[in-house]
Amino acid sequence: MNHPLPFFLLLSQGTGSQDSGFDIYLNRSGINSIDLPRGRIQVVTGNSLRVKFVNRGAPIHITISSANASMYTDFFHENMYVVDESVLAIPIYSDIQEGFFDLEIIAGYGVMKATARVDVIHPPQKKPIILEESPVQPVSRGRPHLLMVMLGIALILYTAWLYIGNEFLNIAAFIMLIVGALYTWYRQR
Repeated sequence: MNHPLPFFLLLSQGTGSQDSGFDIYLNRSGINSIDLPRGRIQVVTGNSLRVKFVNRGAPIHITISSANASMYTDFFHENMYVVDESVLAIPIYSDIQEGFFDLEIIAGYGVMKATARVDVIHPPQKKPIILEESPVQPVSRGRPHLLMVMLGIALILYTAWLYIGNEFLNIAAFIMLIVGALYTWYRQR
């Protein structure tokens, strides 16, 4: 079986880290040229900025420095000899404010110089999970509660007792209220 990538590269591809990085191409558009990425360069506080130098020509000496990065990192200056590819990891402090610093890359012993602005940002805030609260009012189930039915019947019996004067209706209304209350009380347990 012929893999398009060497086996050790397949094993070392993803590390699962939060490090952000970008590629800088050397000798791609001319001798000692430095081609920076077109997009914004951002790094999250507490992570490492990985700068990958990809050389497309003869081996080259480069100098990377940052005069205004002391608030964000210990990195100040690095000399590198790039044959094919080299990676520079710049650790960023975790307890800092957002801002930016500049990386100056010099190639060809001072002939070519490029400056890349690196924005230091805080990690994006996760949206808080809002738990749905239970409603204040009880939710109706589509049929009347037995206590309400018994209250209705007791009200009709009591009103009938007031007009007719039969004592049996008053006693039946009272028994309906007691039975409905006891049923509701013992059903909750």
